[in-house]
Amino acid sequence: MEWTLGRLRGRRFQAVRSFLSQNGLTPPESPPAFTVTLLEDETPLATGSLDGNVLQYIAVDPGRQGDGLCAAVVSQLTRQAFQEGREHLMLCTKPGNRALFGGMGFYPVAETAGMLLMENRRNGAADFAAALPRPPRAGGPVGAIVANCNPFTRGHRWLAEQAAERCGFLYFFLLSEDRSFFSAEDRLELARRNLADLPDTVVCPTGDYLISAATFPTYFLKDRENAAFHSAELDLKLFAQRFAAPLGITLRFVGEEPLCPITRAYNQQMLDLLPGWGVQPVVLPRLNEGGEPISASRVRALFRQGELEALRPLVPPETYRYLLEVYRHGATDDSGN
Repeated sequence: MEWTLGRLRGRRFQAVRSFLSQNGLTPPESPPAFTVTLLEDETPLATGSLDGNVLQYIAVDPGRQGDGLCAAVVSQLTRQAFQEGREHLMLCTKPGNRALFGGMGFYPVAETAGMLLMENRRNGAADFAAALPRPPRAGGPVGAIVANCNPFTRGHRWLAEQAAERCGFLYFFLLSEDRSFFSAEDRLELARRNLADLPDTVVCPTGDYLISAATFPTYFLKDRENAAFHSAELDLKLFAQRFAAPLGITLRFVGEEPLCPITRAYNQQMLDLLPGWGVQPVVLPRLNEGGEPISASRVRALFRQGELEALRPLVPPETYRYLLEVYRHGATDDSGN
């Protein structure tokens, strides 16, 4: 038997894809950056991959389950993550695997009927929420916005203004995952600059906990047609239990979504599910400019085309200055929302 570590290629990648399919997982279309595989005569017996700080695609041959191979895979992936400087690890699995991964040092974060999110910190989510600013005791309801802001637009500002008018305190959560065109660090800084003058509003990162690769896995779900539905359910339950409950959030604001069907479906689930967990969703009309909704994707399209004057009416001055600086450095590739 032979252990292989690293990015798979050629026949070995295809062999692992076939192995994952045989074990009920949807294989990746392209090789993950790091995969560990136990081979016997070029036939996989166990495998697992690492995507940032997320462990995924973990599978063991049914005939070898109970031999400690899953623990060996997780150990290899954990070691690699630590070498990359990633200490907070997460994985999503079926609820029936709670004891298996619990024995390897992972703790539950959020759970639905079909999905269980776990992390390698006993109270990671609770500690993260406890470190966030707390609203004052007096005042109106506590609200929240969860946004990517890739980049921050006048639409984001307008949404925050409308939400703040309805709240005594507003959390503006900025997605921390670094998979967008503009970096997580820059997006967070821009949101803070653009909302600095808005009373009783605080901009906070989401860490690893909201709308991330960890909360939106679909590869192990048999119900592939509704995979996005189940992932959104997990993400929304995590928000309700780990963020809204300890922070006293009772309102979550979102803009209408006329452009993206995936986001529109997510928003509909928000309307259906959050009230049952004590949070009332509020859908607000999108801000328009030139007869079209203002969106980050529209801004990015103009940015790629070098139409800086055309995008000026779509973004606040802080964002415009930032985009000018980025453009001077020649960054024009696109990613994210």
